[in-house]
Amino acid sequence: SLTCYEGNEQLIDYSCTKGAIVAFTRSLGKSLAPKGIRVNGVAPGTVWTPLIPASFPADQVANWGMKNAMKRSGQPQDLAPAYVFLAAEDSAYMTGQIIHVNGGVVVNG
Repeated sequence: SLTCYEGNEQLIDYSCTKGAIVAFTRSLGKSLAPKGIRVNGVAPGTVWTPLIPASFPADQVANWGMKNAMKRSGQPQDLAPAYVFLAAEDSAYMTGQIIHVNGGVVVNG
């Protein structure tokens, strides 16, 4: 999730666990590479899920996803190609990496 890179004052526990998953992915990728096992992940940006209206006030929900370059929330089907890529041999030279599917938000980290 993009939240692990940006942080969120309302979702502190969520941000922390997502950050831990990134570190876990990087470390496990290095650990298992000698055995030919690749470990990668996907960090979505603002994707419309049931968590959004349940966690945020209506004014934030109304503008959810408008801060990225594409000016919209992602949908679950926007993420699927990244997972298919990681499962395919097309990603055979990748391990310990995170793919950012986030509507054009630049992520460093």
